Amino acid sequence: MSRFAALSPVLGHPPAAAPAEPEEVAAGYLVVRSSGATAARQALDAARGGKTRADPDRVQLLMRATLPRHLPPAGTTIGFGDCELRVHPGDRQGMVLLTVATHKLSVDFGELRPLLFRQVPVERGLQSLFATSVAHLLAVAETLDPHGAKAYLLGLAELVLRTALRTELDRADALATRRRAATEYIREHLSDPTLTAERIAEALFISRRRLYQLFDDGDGVSGRIRTLRVERAKELLADPALGVRGIGEISRQCGFANAAHFSRTFRKAVGQTPRDYRDEVLGT
Repeated sequence: MSRFAALSPVLGHPPAAAPAEPEEVAAGYLVVRSSGATAARQALDAARGGKTRADPDRVQLLMRATLPRHLPPAGTTIGFGDCELRVHPGDRQGMVLLTVATHKLSVDFGELRPLLFRQVPVERGLQSLFATSVAHLLAVAETLDPHGAKAYLLGLAELVLRTALRTELDRADALATRRRAATEYIREHLSDPTLTAERIAEALFISRRRLYQLFDDGDGVSGRIRTLRVERAKELLADPALGVRGIGEISRQCGFANAAHFSRTFRKAVGQTPRDYRDEVLGT
């Protein structure tokens, strides 16, 4: 305890409130969030899926880590210019909040958007490196040159952000590849009225739970099948060469159980019955 009490030049007084709520991030995960005047707007836009034009003043990295045992119970803060390190001890792992100036990062803030305001998994090696770096800095903070310590914290933030971003983009790309494969399989089997999520998952050698994760945009797997069937129906109805083909036959080609179900689904999606849509498109 005495070592940290002696760090008056660089350690701020323990904050009145905990620097970060432990429940905000689970062990093994990273949360990246904005801070400063635009932070609230960034969080609101992220929740809505939108974007804020102005970059935030600061970027914060929130992660659990094993910390030195003799930290003050209320936590402590180290500040080096526009870099700040806040720590709050816990039973097994403490919480670390690293704040850096956005304009000092070499990575553009726009590139960090895939990481914002959600829990991103972090590889164990990076977790260990981050925890060790923080622990070592806390242990020798009073002996460090402020400019060098500032560069060290900025570099640590860059390393964590870039590594997490690369991993997340690779994961997102893998998800996109799986999603394209699933969509292609659905397209190839649209005429089969027994097409189910279970069959699609078996064809892709993935679990149904994993398949549902690929289509977690609100409509789900069944919604994607329905949308693709309606799109196929619109193509067939708009083909002059198929103008004499009955609505019932069109519905069977698109995998609908019967013409009545086809008409209800089509009208709900398009705003017209299949027959009215054909007449309008073909000018009949």
